[in-house]
Amino acid sequence: MYKISMVSLGCPKNQVDAEMMLYSLKQAGFEIGVPEAEADAIIINTCGFIEDAKSEAIENILEAAQYKTDGNCKAVIVTGCLAERYRDDVTAEIPEADVCVGIGSNSNIVQIVKDAIEGKTRNSYGEKEALDLNGKRILGGWPFTAYLKIGDGCDNCCTYCAIPKIRGRMRSRTIEDCVAEARELAAGGVCELIVVAQDTTAYGSDLYGESRLCELLSELCKIDGIKWIRTLYTYPERITDELLKLIASEEKLVKYLDIPIQHANGEILKRMNRRGDKQSLTALINKIRATVPDITLRTTLITGFPGETEAQYEELHEFVRNAQFDRLGCFTYSAEEGTIAAELPDQIDEQTKQDRAEHIMETQLDIASAKNEAKIGTVQTVLIEGWDDYIKCYYGRSAADAPEIDGKVFFMAKEALVIGDFVQVQINDVIEYDLLGEQI
Repeated sequence: MYKISMVSLGCPKNQVDAEMMLYSLKQAGFEIGVPEAEADAIIINTCGFIEDAKSEAIENILEAAQYKTDGNCKAVIVTGCLAERYRDDVTAEIPEADVCVGIGSNSNIVQIVKDAIEGKTRNSYGEKEALDLNGKRILGGWPFTAYLKIGDGCDNCCTYCAIPKIRGRMRSRTIEDCVAEARELAAGGVCELIVVAQDTTAYGSDLYGESRLCELLSELCKIDGIKWIRTLYTYPERITDELLKLIASEEKLVKYLDIPIQHANGEILKRMNRRGDKQSLTALINKIRATVPDITLRTTLITGFPGETEAQYEELHEFVRNAQFDRLGCFTYSAEEGTIAAELPDQIDEQTKQDRAEHIMETQLDIASAKNEAKIGTVQTVLIEGWDDYIKCYYGRSAADAPEIDGKVFFMAKEALVIGDFVQVQINDVIEYDLLGEQI
């Protein structure tokens, strides 16, 4: 049977889509996970959210196409958000791509791949709503950590964001479907669940008329085998007292909250079609920390939004210094075609955007380093992810670290350990965002 290689780019939600396609291909008899040089077809599951992601996707498509000459590849197939957003433009402007598949056609991936390998190349686009949110997966990362996608699409319509155009309106899975998948993942050895959606705090409002995130999290906590549950992409205006009390009281809910606030200036947030200002965000952060002591707070910011003045930027910078986020990512504004913000006046030049982002990240490094230094002498529970052969030690993550986006804990051990186990590590030193220690 045909051999398939897949590269999945972008966010965890896109990764889940890739894992579902891989399961379908394997069930159909395809050999998956082979090196690109040996593959009959290479699938590039793309992100198309911002300019950098589009560039990365194109680079991967061109690299894959080289194997049509240097390897065994007969077809390069493009799936994911770039394929959905630009459709026929992808194969028209990148002739190295043989087939473009919109997210609504993911369920037909088996026939699409087979046809493409046999020379029958035809782009395929189903309705966005046809993207199946339920289905079995082959995990693409560690066997002990899995993302649980509880919905797709978004109704927030932030003026800078193309996701509603790409993914459509928010669609939540039922509580029963989410819990059933989580049980299956746990039975397969998953001990850490990471709950994701475009806006997890809006979960269920389309199905039940109100958010049911707390109810879902409570049900997930009842599943045997699951040790850690963390929630990403929680919107500040929807973080309720009920959610905070649940995080504080449930042992399996790690004391970690990801809150993408994007900015702190009220006028900028209004132009982003988001709510709040520095005062309301400060009040929220204070309430979170009062309700859930020792919580790790993560956020993302955008610098250089159209019309951002130096004073508004300085307000954001001051907010970062005062808020003392444990984790923070700062991105430059990307003018995405088809969004309201791309048509706004007073677009900021790239150098100014970059300078502002770098300045914030320099400040955040100082904050993060100080917070890490305060952990010296403490004992942290660490989920072992692997062995670093270069520095000859194990590494993993604490409850304060989400995979891929946060730091790691590197530690020495006196005996051989099992990847995927939890161990206790005493912290002895820090290197910027990472911790160093020794198993006790």
